[in-house]
Amino acid sequence: MYKYDKLDQQIVDERVAQYRDQTRRFLAGELTEEEFRPLRLQNGLYIQRHAPMFRIAVPYGMLSSRQLHKLGDIAKKYDRDYGHFSTRQNLQLNWPKLEDVPEMLAELATVEMHAIQTSGNCIRNITTDQFAGIAPDEVIDPRAMAEIMRQWSTFHPEFALLPRKFKIAVSGTKQDRAIVQAHDIGMEFYTDDADKLAIKVWVGGGLGRTPILGSVIREHLEWQHALTYCEAIIRVYNLHGRRDNSYKARIKILVKALGIEEFKNQVEAEWAHLKDAPNTITEAELARVSKYFEAMPYENLSAHDASFDAAIASNPAFAAWAKRCVHVHKQAGYRAVTLSLKPHGKAPGDATSDQMHVVADLAAQYSFGELRVSHEQNLILADVKLSDLYSVWEKARAAGLATPNIGLLTDIICCPGGDFCSLANAKSIPIAEAIQMQFDNLDYLHDIGDIELNISGCMNACGHHHVGHIGILGVDKDGSEWYQVSIGGKQGNDASLGTVIGPAFSADEMPGVVQKLIDIYIKERTPEELFIDTVRRLGIAPFKAHVYAKNEEIVSV
Repeated sequence: MYKYDKLDQQIVDERVAQYRDQTRRFLAGELTEEEFRPLRLQNGLYIQRHAPMFRIAVPYGMLSSRQLHKLGDIAKKYDRDYGHFSTRQNLQLNWPKLEDVPEMLAELATVEMHAIQTSGNCIRNITTDQFAGIAPDEVIDPRAMAEIMRQWSTFHPEFALLPRKFKIAVSGTKQDRAIVQAHDIGMEFYTDDADKLAIKVWVGGGLGRTPILGSVIREHLEWQHALTYCEAIIRVYNLHGRRDNSYKARIKILVKALGIEEFKNQVEAEWAHLKDAPNTITEAELARVSKYFEAMPYENLSAHDASFDAAIASNPAFAAWAKRCVHVHKQAGYRAVTLSLKPHGKAPGDATSDQMHVVADLAAQYSFGELRVSHEQNLILADVKLSDLYSVWEKARAAGLATPNIGLLTDIICCPGGDFCSLANAKSIPIAEAIQMQFDNLDYLHDIGDIELNISGCMNACGHHHVGHIGILGVDKDGSEWYQVSIGGKQGNDASLGTVIGPAFSADEMPGVVQKLIDIYIKERTPEELFIDTVRRLGIAPFKAHVYAKNEEIVSV
């Protein structure tokens, strides 16, 4: 993974000193709350419902064992012994003391970590595929490009006060796992007809109050122009994006208002001044940054391992885990492993300090000291030998990290919701836990098959409910917490937004509502169909009819 150079470390160290003094002045009464607010936000500190929330950057989801050990230490020392991994691949701590944050930043700096631009109206953490560098369908390893974009966007003086937050995702695979269409800018790398690397650029995507999938603004962009073209897009947005209404300030609203063709015309006009500017990426620069990512010392292994095959044949529990949590790898004899942070009855995405230390040790012993965070809020060991999988499973299971539910109904994406967030209309975590317990039979989950259920506690959509096969949104109804349900959302190359099925439900009704949706799917599916396929074939009508029916049998459609 990327290793800091002297300049990287200097920037982070000076940021710590700067914020330490800003906090001192605020606590001494020399800065007002209004003056301090943008300063703390620029350093990842929010004021939530009960306490501050501190968001730590995990650029493009990459962590080292040393860094995760430090996160575990910080969570124990300064928080309540756990942390929450978010859909932007970052870590959030929900109970820090404001006066401790400078010390937390100082400790993070010792392991090449920070909280820069994890909040505020700036370019946020660049995200990508959790299997970057190892995916068999990879066209290019996007991490070096993501790092170049991180360096370009960090403290960019022109983009420090955009109309609203700005999110960029890059994908280097044939199958998109970074949800590029749901970002302000999505960059999809591919090889063109001349076998040269190019980028399809998406713009104006986003979820939240007004969910919109992005539009293609340029089908073919030479990779060298990635920064200058992004700069042109953001300049047009910075100039024309609304600042009078935060609900209408995202770039998706501007693109929709202007139309993609007019927006493209303005971007192209701006880009004409930037196309061959100093921010054009050279082969030498890409090579320089790429060198900071150490190549993994893979062994020359067979594509098969007798001990792994024997364990699969003799141990059904291990076989079930391997089926859901072990993934193909482009290097023979290796696999990627997803460690589930979704045990039934627990808050999705949470990990205790002890679990962080366990995962850090597993990465050090079995995965070259590296791991990743997925936007589905799980942790990944990217480079595990086939012969080591059984040992990894045993140790992960002992730590509560081996629930074999990856990709299944209880692998729920969920924001912290009303238990923590001051913006939330309703709680998310209790709904997720109740649904997990409703579907606590792993055999039944495997029969249901791949399905994505996403929960958000408010319209900000931090739980990505719009692109869930089943999406749940917390809403306020006369001062009470209710839940709106949508179906038909999907991420990936054929991304779609879900459709609301009807009036909202109470919290107590939610497990039963999901059960009724599953009942219709099981009755009406064809042998090869997943839940999303059945919804797309039938539409929402039969699902809606059964969910809102009173004490009726399932009616065939």
